[in-house]
Amino acid sequence: MAEHDEDPEELPDPPQRMFTLTEAERTRRELEPFLIEAIDARKKLSEIDQELTAVSTRILMMGGVLVPYAKLAEKRMTHQSLAELMKTNLEKILSTGCLVKDLDVGLLDFPSVLNNEEVYLCWKLGEERIRYYHRQDEGYAGRKPIDPRDLGPGDQLQ
Repeated sequence: MAEHDEDPEELPDPPQRMFTLTEAERTRRELEPFLIEAIDARKKLSEIDQELTAVSTRILMMGGVLVPYAKLAEKRMTHQSLAELMKTNLEKILSTGCLVKDLDVGLLDFPSVLNNEEVYLCWKLGEERIRYYHRQDEGYAGRKPIDPRDLGPGDQLQ
């Protein structure tokens, strides 16, 4: 008797969630703490990686150097817990349909439709609200204001 289960790799991807500006803004406010926590975890992970690499290099270069096993075990446990924290926060963000474009600067894209074209509403950590978009084949450099009259805080129309 043959099974008729489809191969999971052959299943089509679920349709991409499309956000209205209001939905994206609400979601952005909810996700900001998770993004900040993921960025912080990533920075700490990088520091621990550098420390562990330095210890490994020292051991290789010096041969029979005394290895600080307890300290290394503690660093590895901290590394593992930070990696899990970052993964959990990223999963929370991605589960909404939002895309993490650059974790170093906190860049999020929200799939949307603007003027009958699929675009990304684009927000970077530190910006007070979502004010930009770009086509899906463009990146951050292609950002344009959603409202051309909205030049942002401190900017003035000439």
